[in-house]
Amino acid sequence: MARSLCPGAWLRKPYYLQARFSYVRMKYLFFSWLVVFVGSWIIYVQYSTYTELCRGKDCKKIICDKYKTGVIDGPACNSLCVTETLYFGKCLSTKPNNQAKLGDQGNLSELVNLILTVADGDKDGQVSLGEAKSAWALLQLNEFLLMVILQDKEHTPKLMGFCGDLYVMESVEYTSLYGISLPWVIELFIPSGFRRSMDQLFTPSWPRKAKIAIGLLEFVEDVFHGPYGNFLMCDTSAKNLGYNDKYDLKMVDMRKIVPETNLKELIKDRHCESDLDCVYGTDCRTSCDQSTMKCTSEVIQPNLAKACQLLKDYLLRGAPSEIREELEKQLYSCIALKVTANQMEMEHSLILNNLKTLLWKKISYTNDS
Repeated sequence: MARSLCPGAWLRKPYYLQARFSYVRMKYLFFSWLVVFVGSWIIYVQYSTYTELCRGKDCKKIICDKYKTGVIDGPACNSLCVTETLYFGKCLSTKPNNQAKLGDQGNLSELVNLILTVADGDKDGQVSLGEAKSAWALLQLNEFLLMVILQDKEHTPKLMGFCGDLYVMESVEYTSLYGISLPWVIELFIPSGFRRSMDQLFTPSWPRKAKIAIGLLEFVEDVFHGPYGNFLMCDTSAKNLGYNDKYDLKMVDMRKIVPETNLKELIKDRHCESDLDCVYGTDCRTSCDQSTMKCTSEVIQPNLAKACQLLKDYLLRGAPSEIREELEKQLYSCIALKVTANQMEMEHSLILNNLKTLLWKKISYTNDS
């Protein structure tokens, strides 16, 4: 009797487990398929955008066709189109329409003479029609204008030549302030917080980091109320800064460094609901006037404060114990700088000089610097 009751129970239980297992397996397969489908779609969209905007061969053909018909000219045209010793390598950006205007710059006549000197690519004392067209196309780009203005500065990549709206600048060995370069497909699946923490592990020794940081502080000085006006750094991210094999800072991407007069024209009177609506790039922020619901034109944070924000974790990680407390204090004072503060320019100069002095004193006699 006891044995006659068991088979029924024994038969019913496996069917139940088998049905439940099938349901779980189907659910798992469905979600796996969904993840693969969504991931494939994201990769396809990113790849389509990348290939559409990074068309090196098409760009070369268009430029060289114009050069051969005499429409454009420049010192890099022969290397690109005739000898073919200049070629396109890695595509560094898929962002189109990086444009600027000259605006009301200080010493405008001197700036015009400087531009005409650069436009005369063959140095024959005259600017041909092709050279003039090339120069005009290039002057629509923030980065080219800034390279012309700061061509004698240490931390600006040297302008090597141009052809039409293509310009060539010196190679920078390390094209990010820190971190490692990963394929863009992998980048899609790495959380930004984890990526930042991982990047900080791949940095030079601390004395070398200090030397690179001093370079960034010097570049901030170069663009702050110079002879051709004030320029604002609107994207102070690590990927826009690099350095050479001597650990001298070099700007890798300056397209979001814009003349202050231009930014004011771009952002003033923009409709806003809150301060979040009054942003240009990632770092140039103004305030929203709630009475008019329009953005004001005055940027809240100066370049130096944004640079210090970027350098905070970079410098404090591995900092020598004897200067860490003072370094942290100065960095936080720097981050707190506001454009609207009384005597801002004096505070700006004082904080910048104190930071440079503190770092130089510590690394002056080390081999790594």
